[in-house]
Amino acid sequence: MAQYFNITGALTQELIAAGGGNKVSSIWLTNIHASDAVTVDLYLEKKLEGKFYITKSKSIANADYLVLEGVEFNNKSGEFGLYIKLNAADSAVDVTIR
Repeated sequence: MAQYFNITGALTQELIAAGGGNKVSSIWLTNIHASDAVTVDLYLEKKLEGKFYITKSKSIANADYLVLEGVEFNNKSGEFGLYIKLNAADSAVDVTIR
């Protein structure tokens, strides 16, 4: 089942909590800002182990998107959470996780 998020601002936001039992095969990131590019960090984080970046400092042009296929993230073990961080307070992206 797909999950949808509207992410705004420069704070780190959790997309999937550790132990959520989610299986992920693709992630779509769509820049919905009116005029600016957005820079995105998308990563898995394991408590006491650190961050494992799927993409770091990836720029997505205005009205453009990034598709990440073959991610193969299975959260059943409960060890990893999925997080996103945008570069600016007025950044905005839509995220679709399948």
